[in-house]
Amino acid sequence: MDDFRITEANGIATLTLTRPQQSNALTLDFWRDFPTAIQQLDATGATRALIIVGEGRNFCAGMDLSVFTAGSTMKPDHAAGRAHFYETARLMQDALARLEHARFPVIAAIQGACVGAGLELAAACDLRFAASDSYLKIAEIDIAMMADLGALQRLPKLLPDAVVKQMAYTGYALPALRAEALGFINATEADAAGALQLAHEAAKAIAARAPLAIAGSKDSLLYARDHSVAQSLERAGWMQAAIWNTEDITAAITARATKSAPHFKNLLPRAKI
Repeated sequence: MDDFRITEANGIATLTLTRPQQSNALTLDFWRDFPTAIQQLDATGATRALIIVGEGRNFCAGMDLSVFTAGSTMKPDHAAGRAHFYETARLMQDALARLEHARFPVIAAIQGACVGAGLELAAACDLRFAASDSYLKIAEIDIAMMADLGALQRLPKLLPDAVVKQMAYTGYALPALRAEALGFINATEADAAGALQLAHEAAKAIAARAPLAIAGSKDSLLYARDHSVAQSLERAGWMQAAIWNTEDITAAITARATKSAPHFKNLLPRAKI
């Protein structure tokens, strides 16, 4: 995989975008390989957190221009072509949705440009840490397109409506420091190394908690985003009943009392037939 590599240690996986000379712009190969890679990490139950980071000066400059010249896929000049275009867009949308539906939290460590599809990638993550001089931009509007991989759907849940509209309509580049003040970025540091350090600290804190409780919390938060409070409370009751684990709770309470680190079992592998 030329677009990214994955490493894993102590339950923390790191997905590194590996095209720094192209500002980690995403090719079709990325969209083919990425969902399978996330699915494989989720399948084993051993991954407790995932960090996404880009090599070089920029986190991700969005879609590589080669995607827009890939045969007839991006030239829907007839009905069959438009149907094919729609299917391609949905596959890319589903690729990013894998991050939301993975049982582990996903953390973005952002530096430099986080624009276009790169911003949509970051928006699908659970936590975001950034270098203070980085910026976020819905860049599609600058090339006569609307964003279609999640920016216009996820960002209004994460940022004030007026700010998202300014970004979507004018291509406004939102500075990381302002994004932190608005709650989209969890915290900023002076540089990329500092942002990655914050991401690692968050990942370690997550990995030290009970995986069942983390997975249940993530599922409940995602459900609550798109449903009413009453529906979400009903779902939470069933979820708590499903994942209640006396062994984990006892281990956590004992560890607090003895000032030691608790040990929690990994999740079981994803079910398959």
